[in-house]
Amino acid sequence: MHRYNCIIVEDEPLAAEVLKDYVLQIPFLELKGICTDALYAMDLLQNEKIDLMFLDIHLPKLKGLDFIKTLKKPPQVIITSAYQEYALQGYELNVVDYLLKPIEFSRFVMAVNKVKERETASAVPLAPATERAALFFNVSKKRVKVYIDEILFIESLKEYIRITTKDRSILTKYQLGQIEEMLARNGFLRIHRSFLVAKNKIDAFSATDVEIAGKQIPIGRSYKEIVMEMIGG
Repeated sequence: MHRYNCIIVEDEPLAAEVLKDYVLQIPFLELKGICTDALYAMDLLQNEKIDLMFLDIHLPKLKGLDFIKTLKKPPQVIITSAYQEYALQGYELNVVDYLLKPIEFSRFVMAVNKVKERETASAVPLAPATERAALFFNVSKKRVKVYIDEILFIESLKEYIRITTKDRSILTKYQLGQIEEMLARNGFLRIHRSFLVAKNKIDAFSATDVEIAGKQIPIGRSYKEIVMEMIGG
């Protein structure tokens, strides 16, 4: 079994102790250290092979999100914070998950399992220029291929997502946050808590919605600023 070397970057002793207890219960995690600030963590990252970092946002000296930006090759990151308003910024930095304190063990397990899922995700790389990137999804006991460049938008339906292309729509059991992470580098933009859209498929937009293939898709209030910045210039 592959083990992931991890560190905890947390300046609150009680929160760090909780995370340490959780990590020690996960067989595939190997705790390499607890850092009380980002500078200490930076030094540890330079001297150890770290696969995963549990990172608080409000740290002394250097804030967690700013710390990620300083790293050329950051490990996988799970944010642990008492403040939900930084979630969008976290996902823009391609974090694995964003855990809100107090963190329940079941939610912690879900987050660390995403680390494994990232490595086993069925994305086909773009290696040869002639090969198109695609993902496979479970649909009615079959694995259905969907080419990434054909996806118009993806809608969250609680435990499921609906993936819409020009020619079809498929329903599969997935979390929108998971597929957002997988498509983060493929030009997709989260515009609403329930919608992820292909930026290059947007035909028109206003302050309240975008239009893709004749469908009006709402822009969430908390996403408006980043959406306008990304597509409005």
